[in-house]
Amino acid sequence: MENQQNVVKYEEEYIVNSRGVKLFTCSWVALNTEPKALIFLCHGYGAECSITMKGCADRLVKAGYEVHGIDCEGHGKSSGLLGLISNFDNLVDDLSEHFTNVSERRDNRKKMRILMGESMGGAMVLRLHRKKPEYWDGAVLVAPMCKIADGVRPGPLAAKILPSLARIIPTWKLTPTPDLTNLAIRDPQVRKEFRSNPYTYTGRLRLQTSYQLYLVSTDVEKRLEEVSLPFIVLHGEDDKVTDPSVSKLLYQSAGSTDKTFKLYPGMWHSLLCGDLPENLDIVFSDTIKWLDDRFYARNAEMEEQQKFANDQNVLELDSSK
Repeated sequence: MENQQNVVKYEEEYIVNSRGVKLFTCSWVALNTEPKALIFLCHGYGAECSITMKGCADRLVKAGYEVHGIDCEGHGKSSGLLGLISNFDNLVDDLSEHFTNVSERRDNRKKMRILMGESMGGAMVLRLHRKKPEYWDGAVLVAPMCKIADGVRPGPLAAKILPSLARIIPTWKLTPTPDLTNLAIRDPQVRKEFRSNPYTYTGRLRLQTSYQLYLVSTDVEKRLEEVSLPFIVLHGEDDKVTDPSVSKLLYQSAGSTDKTFKLYPGMWHSLLCGDLPENLDIVFSDTIKWLDDRFYARNAEMEEQQKFANDQNVLELDSSK
């Protein structure tokens, strides 16, 4: 009989945001065990949570964490034209509202809150942190979109005309970019599954989407020094989608006193599900060790604070006798 502690409870729910958009949310929770922390997943562009992020969530739950995800508008099972990002700030607002609501549930208020994002999701994590700088306890940034790689980002001429085209024909798939699925996902079987998933988007970038991602990556790159929460950034050295040198710059520039940088030789862009199995094992081993170190350090600090409070109470009782 399977150990109940190893059973993962998966739940789905649709919510409606402040703009009246129906959004898909999901969670993975281990039965009969108290989670070490809450982890909030921010998926990459064109991806979704329930299928493409399942393997990632299962690993995290097995390591003792509770995982929550949400499909952004225009992604996965949420409403909106697939692959269209009309306004990146709206997506950040949606994630902030949902993740905060989960964190503020009675049973969750004392748990650590960790943001985790890959690629576009990494940029979302940084924007979520900027929105509420003191709220989140840490971040796992996987090939974050701090800068789109030169081979993918619009050239000078395209960047100049992109705002006008995005305003006139926002949904048209005219952005002259290479096939991102081929560039991002190294494992051929995972690439095939990603393409056959009806909830993922693998077409050419829509003009408004391209413009929004360009604006966001440029904004994030200019404000790396504002990052102040504990974080680990993980990046494949052979990434052709987002620039690993800017992840290194994030590590060097961020105001955080607790920061870690991992650069993996030979690895590609998609490190949570798309690289070779042995490489995924390395990435998750590093990630879970980083998470565990912060969890146990926080526990030790809380125990020390409790001991100090107890000692003070004893002293006060003795002095009152």
